[in-house]
Amino acid sequence: MSQLSVTIITYNEEARIEACLNSIQWVDEIIILDSGSSDNTVEICERSTPHIFVTEWPGFGKQKNRAIKKANSDWILSIDADEQISEELKEEIQQAIKDSHINGFYIPRLSYYCGQPMHHSGWWPDYVPRLFRSGKGTFDEAIIHERLHIEGATKKLQHPIIHHSFPDMESVLKKVNQYSSLNAEKLHSQGRSSSLFKAIGKGLWAFIRTYIIQAGFLDGARGFMLAVSNAEGTYYKYIKLYLLSKNGPPS
Repeated sequence: MSQLSVTIITYNEEARIEACLNSIQWVDEIIILDSGSSDNTVEICERSTPHIFVTEWPGFGKQKNRAIKKANSDWILSIDADEQISEELKEEIQQAIKDSHINGFYIPRLSYYCGQPMHHSGWWPDYVPRLFRSGKGTFDEAIIHERLHIEGATKKLQHPIIHHSFPDMESVLKKVNQYSSLNAEKLHSQGRSSSLFKAIGKGLWAFIRTYIIQAGFLDGARGFMLAVSNAEGTYYKYIKLYLLSKNGPPS
């Protein structure tokens, strides 16, 4: 019978990691890679698994690959600390890993924005590759928005991962700032440049795309709020890139 390991990377996730861990108590092994949390993340994780490793932070992709290498099961499910596995998805995963002809699965992700599940705004269905046979999946080493690459045949599952990405406006603003900085640095390292007018135009387009083209208006007030925060994040990404470009090419 196939066994399943779950891998999670953490850093100061005490507010969300317990719910995540409670949703995966049925798996054969839980691997935690922590990047030096200063809160109670590690202590909470110790109640669910002995497999906890504390390391320096090398970037999202590299850290997730480290976690994969620690796993000992036939199959690996990589999830984030703000995600949960429902009972329906659990049963679907248990059935899926019995398929000897498939090396990986894409799972839809239902994301919440300030307490509301978002069924439009470009957020649904958000299929992400997360479940794969050991030795058949590797994350790229991008510092942000890392992607799992699965070797061989894949399928899609039907039941979603529950993703509590933005529980409140404080977390929205924090991530907008964090992700816009990381994305600007990534673009700068690729030799890209920006300008004030480009930042304004990109931000405006992000709002139009999210709220109108991707039907964010059907998500009500939260859809408008998300469109605004997408516009902000895009504007800040390109204005930060503009400022980095003013300082010269990357070293």
